[in-house]
Amino acid sequence: MTASTSFDAILTDERRSAMRGARLVGAIVCVCLISLWLTGFFDAKRFVESGPAIQQLAAEMVPPDFSRWRSWLKPLLDTLAMSIAGTALAVIFSLPLALLAAPNTSPHRLVYFTVRTLLAFLRSVPEIILGVLFVAAVGFGALPGVLALALHSVGMVGKFYAEAIEHVDPKPLEAARAAGATQAQVILHAVLPQVLPQLTDVTIYRWEYHFRASAVLGIVGAGGIGFELIAALRLLNYDQVSAILLAILACVIAVDSIGAFLRRKLK
Repeated sequence: MTASTSFDAILTDERRSAMRGARLVGAIVCVCLISLWLTGFFDAKRFVESGPAIQQLAAEMVPPDFSRWRSWLKPLLDTLAMSIAGTALAVIFSLPLALLAAPNTSPHRLVYFTVRTLLAFLRSVPEIILGVLFVAAVGFGALPGVLALALHSVGMVGKFYAEAIEHVDPKPLEAARAAGATQAQVILHAVLPQVLPQLTDVTIYRWEYHFRASAVLGIVGAGGIGFELIAALRLLNYDQVSAILLAILACVIAVDSIGAFLRRKLK
């Protein structure tokens, strides 16, 4: 094969690859457009008719009413505590499940598929549904919120942990096993040192997410600032609603900043 023929073959492969990529992108765009159409996004009349209601709502929300800000401090603290406690429980249960759900550390293929199915089930149930169930089971307060956050996050965090473990370099594992290390020693000395940065990133991200989710869980009686938010909504105090939303925004920014600081320090 001459150099010219080889070059033409490379160009042909590149064109075919580009066409496949273009078709895939086109298919994704079509699916997105169809989804927007099915959900009524292109119904201009509906947007126009909703204009006066949106203007009235915006007028009632401005300026925000911070007169009750002292009564929001404890619910905000409860929301922060819920996010930290939920994250801690999620990590405690996710790590052993992730080791069982990763093909290179799972003891048996049946265990692998069983734990993978369990993780998929846990992340398929929204926190709000779990919050309602736990409120019915253990009563109102922060505890059902913590349990709902932790249980849902085990499914998500466990999946991310398992994928990180699955893609570790196999050479240190093989060397440790060849040296006669037990499975626990292999995990402790060959697996965890490789995945610790990824696990840290996932954990901190999940904590940031948990703070936002905790605010929503308060709506169903799981404590926190969400309880104050739904109370203001029920009383149609939209100026207080906007104030509470701004307070939540300030806390979210603070939590995100702390998360970024922890990432830098733990790398």
